[in-house]
Amino acid sequence: MKLRPFALAAFLSLALTIPSPARTVALVGGRLIDGFGGPPLANSVILIEGERITAVGSVGSLAVPPDAEVISTEGMSVLPGLWDCHVHTMLLGHSNYEHWDKTYPTRFGSEIMPAAAQQLLMAGVTSARDLGAPLKESIEVRERIKRGDIPGPTLYVSGPFLQHEPYPGTEQFRWGIKGVADAKAKVKQLADAGVNIIKLIDQDQMTPDEVKAIVDEAHARKLPVVAHGHRPEEIRRGLAAGADCFEHTGLATSPGYPDDVLKALAERTAKMSLGPLFWCPTIEGFINYEHLIQNPEQLDDPAWQVGVPADIVADIKRSLAQPGQLAYYQITPLRAKTVKTKFKQLQDAGVVLLIGTDSGIPMKFHSNSTWHELEAWVNHLGVDPMTALRAATYWPAVQMKVDKDYGSVSAGKFADIIAVKGDVLRHIDVLQRVDVIVKHGKRVK
Repeated sequence: MKLRPFALAAFLSLALTIPSPARTVALVGGRLIDGFGGPPLANSVILIEGERITAVGSVGSLAVPPDAEVISTEGMSVLPGLWDCHVHTMLLGHSNYEHWDKTYPTRFGSEIMPAAAQQLLMAGVTSARDLGAPLKESIEVRERIKRGDIPGPTLYVSGPFLQHEPYPGTEQFRWGIKGVADAKAKVKQLADAGVNIIKLIDQDQMTPDEVKAIVDEAHARKLPVVAHGHRPEEIRRGLAAGADCFEHTGLATSPGYPDDVLKALAERTAKMSLGPLFWCPTIEGFINYEHLIQNPEQLDDPAWQVGVPADIVADIKRSLAQPGQLAYYQITPLRAKTVKTKFKQLQDAGVVLLIGTDSGIPMKFHSNSTWHELEAWVNHLGVDPMTALRAATYWPAVQMKVDKDYGSVSAGKFADIIAVKGDVLRHIDVLQRVDVIVKHGKRVK
């Protein structure tokens, strides 16, 4: 039967609106470390349709459809996309916060945060917690990435820090708390705007009731709370209020955590009904500082300049012209002597440690911070490589309660997968050059 012109047009219009079946993508041949901690799977096959993994097996046992797009991972380690649990996309490594905060806020959302997101993704980071940035820009950049308008990891954003008093000139991304009612109102404002997480700092300068109001209001809205752990009283008040995760090893040059803090941590980690207590130590900067000063050539790595406007690149370079003279780091060599003990104390207290870097702070670039942290854990602190990788894949997804979709390579989950040449369980630093990056089923590198 011959269709009339109007009927033909209607038919074609309908046909164009029906999506064609997603072509299967197959990653074939590599040694799979799936995130669950079991033995790696040699000669792996991972089948992807659309954004998700449909099957995982091995060559000879899982057939690759004849029309599949095959990506060879022969000779590679294959693993879930990395998480970085502590980044600041509004920062790009500049050494002078006062200058940065005064000069660039109008360019955060349009240029700086997108550049940071792109650099993270190209480093194999497919998910990240962005812990401290202006609210509007945080939400907008997260949503632009989600829509595919700009490249970047899946972001879980906190928006502004909540603290007793914002530092002068930082009110756009640091919100002060004045009483219990204000604490609840600020959390409500953030939650209503759509943040994923609440960032609490300087809680030792708040009243215990203010801290508890922040945590309780966040939990009522199903938002986790991460809290600074720089000072003993920050930890005490965060624990008392029920914070879900602590950030940094902290305590300046103190040789270790006070006994009462360690006892409180052990008491909290013993409460299985509350789930794990998470901690993000952000430790590599201490361990690698003196080597960086002795070999500052890495500050010239063009990877941290990707997507960054030329005038901002020049400004960052000027700020780092004398890296050994930065006031920000003068106490770092003394703090570095204490971090191994503190890291071990946290391990022994039973907290679940997460890979996070504070990426974006002076001399810490989004293009390399994450693999530096993994390398420091394994080669300097003696962490088993599988444990370190799970701290950058499986456990962050559990902490953010998205492990049904992320954190491991298994059927039904989003296809966030990376591959690197070599044996990552023997040479963790092969992660400095990620050869294959797949995010939500799309090959981006």
